[in-house]
Amino acid sequence: MSDTQPLPRRRKSLILKISLFATGLSGIVAEYILSTLASYFLGDSIFQWTIVLSLMLFSMGLGSRISRLVQGNLLEKFIFIEFLLSVLVSFSAMTIYVLSAYTNYNGFIIYLMSMLIGGLIGLEIPLVTRLNEEYESLRFNISSVMENDYYGSLLGGLFFAFVGLPYLGLTYTPFILGGINFGVAIILYRQFRGLVNYTWRPWLNALTLGVFLAWGSGLLYAEPIIRFAEQERYTDKVVYVEQSKYQKIVLTQWKNDYWLYLNGNQQFSTRDEELYHEPLVHPLMQAVPKVQDVLILGGGDGIAVKEVLKYPAVKTITLVDLDPAVVTLAKTHPVLLETNDSSFYDPKVEVFNQDAYTYLSETKEYYDVILIDLPDPRTVELGRLYSKEFYSLCRKQLRPGGMIITQSGSPYFNWRAFECINVSMQAGGFQTVQIHNQVITLGEWGWTIGSASMDSLAMLETLRGLRFDEVPTEWINQEAMQHMTHFGKKSYFFDKDRQRPEVNTIHNPVLYRYYLDGNWDIY
Repeated sequence: MSDTQPLPRRRKSLILKISLFATGLSGIVAEYILSTLASYFLGDSIFQWTIVLSLMLFSMGLGSRISRLVQGNLLEKFIFIEFLLSVLVSFSAMTIYVLSAYTNYNGFIIYLMSMLIGGLIGLEIPLVTRLNEEYESLRFNISSVMENDYYGSLLGGLFFAFVGLPYLGLTYTPFILGGINFGVAIILYRQFRGLVNYTWRPWLNALTLGVFLAWGSGLLYAEPIIRFAEQERYTDKVVYVEQSKYQKIVLTQWKNDYWLYLNGNQQFSTRDEELYHEPLVHPLMQAVPKVQDVLILGGGDGIAVKEVLKYPAVKTITLVDLDPAVVTLAKTHPVLLETNDSSFYDPKVEVFNQDAYTYLSETKEYYDVILIDLPDPRTVELGRLYSKEFYSLCRKQLRPGGMIITQSGSPYFNWRAFECINVSMQAGGFQTVQIHNQVITLGEWGWTIGSASMDSLAMLETLRGLRFDEVPTEWINQEAMQHMTHFGKKSYFFDKDRQRPEVNTIHNPVLYRYYLDGNWDIY
């Protein structure tokens, strides 16, 4: 005789379907988290999302095949799988963060975890189907089980995009998902307790307590543990960490200097930011006569804006940066406020938090100077902002006599990517000149300057003749400008590989591959 009143058949079936809906939600979001982490640690987001999700689906197939071997005590085994998924999902991000501080095998860890979670999801779907066959005919059973799993996946995707990543971040979202799996296990155990074999009950009772304690402890200490893991990844003291909707933002300190990192990649250091931002801003501000309207794409730290504000004749400065979290940090954090001289509070400045490509496609404004201070093109998405099509859009928004400049990475660590940006800008309708400078904390760095009204030789002569006596700069002067325009023999860069790079386009995104093939290990 059972120790609980039997549930109606339809209610039993409904509980099983709701359980699968919930686990479908949890499982797909877990894979999204792992894909995001793979992009963060390994780069090339499209490749990582493709691999992680493909491995998940493959593992679901393996799990389904393994389910053939499972016989007897299906309910108990399904509850056990939910407990196991609860632990795996909850601690997925934390485990990866911690291990990444001590090993370089981040990809292996992420892919293995993706396969484990996918395999368990693939295992549980056939089990639920077999459990539910007692309550529904085959025709309705198969369709309703799969239907609820897919509906849960849709809700999971919406949750991750609109709630999990932007508000809970990668620290707490996994624990919310793990809590869902834990809740499913508890509900099934309680509602179907009369059907649970007596020999399994002590084990399930112990698992209930153990998983709850582990989940609760992990939730309580998740932030300090991940902060510790983040600190281990950086040489200097981490003083600020934020996971925005788009990227991981980290600020570190060494003595009296600070470094800003986005997804682990340095953006600037207060130690030598002038060596980067002054070449980005002042050559064009001096070379273009009567600059009144300036467009800055990227540059959410506000330092390029600070440099542009040194020219009183400028009437408007429009900054377009995708991530509002970076701009907010630049407007509120004491270190960035001091570094950018509170530039965002100047009435000349207007900020748009949107994609730079989209902005250029839609804007009806025209500019005298366009400054492009975007992250390196290490992914297909970022490479789109260094494409022929992108530079064509820039050309359309430039006034006659206007000029454009983009940061172009390192000419020494990755000449092919540097040159690819050059030929892509030329394909977009510009005559170009390349410049470079030694930035202490970045190494040798480069920029590409474009003009639609001046040929390269005339532009080069203009740049070499610039004087900066009337603008308060920290480093750049005429001598520095002349130095930045010399590279020596360019054949030096092609001795080992004489193939010139292709033009980077939307439909042929070669730049990110050139970038990833660079000699960054030397740096």
